[in-house]
Amino acid sequence: MSLKIYFLRHGQTPFSRENSYCGALDPELTPEGMQMAEAFAQAYQALPWTAVFVSPMKRTIATAKPLCDAIGMEMQLRDGLKEIQYGKWEGETVETVKETFTDDYLAWLTEPAWNPPTAGETAVQVANRSSNVITEIQQQCSTGNVLVVSHKATIRIILCDLLGIDLGRFRVRIGAPVASVSVVKFDANGPLLERLGDRSHLSVELQNLQGT
Repeated sequence: MSLKIYFLRHGQTPFSRENSYCGALDPELTPEGMQMAEAFAQAYQALPWTAVFVSPMKRTIATAKPLCDAIGMEMQLRDGLKEIQYGKWEGETVETVKETFTDDYLAWLTEPAWNPPTAGETAVQVANRSSNVITEIQQQCSTGNVLVVSHKATIRIILCDLLGIDLGRFRVRIGAPVASVSVVKFDANGPLLERLGDRSHLSVELQNLQGT
């Protein structure tokens, strides 16, 4: 049996609904976001889980809790799984950032691996801290199913790092909509992407929400 990591993005928050930048900010899930977490738990609780690793933010903890409660497993919180820090862009809409931080925004769009949001983090920095968690998981769990509950940019960066995709392309090569699951299998040939951005566990109504 090989190791499989299930990367789950947290459920909807007010910021994801409004398409605003949210990294270091710590909002709660919306009622719809809680429904997404419950739907994931219902669909995946029968899977034999080995461990659950979670970003220590309210939105990720709340997303992981229904599954952890259902299977009686304690979540392991790791700072390395936190969202990319957006610095001065935190809480702002894309439109506001374009107007207020035009040069930094264009540089970030062009090469986010090395150009951060104003006073924020680069994709390389996120890859460095999150890769430590992935290494820990591989050392702790050589086989079985491991859940990682994290954030949009961080999951996309981790997947690029694992799959050998240029980190600077994380925004245009990998999709991670709200409450989606991506699955990576680790075997003798290295990491294999088995599933990307799957939301089939959600109702059609939840899948069709705006801003997710």
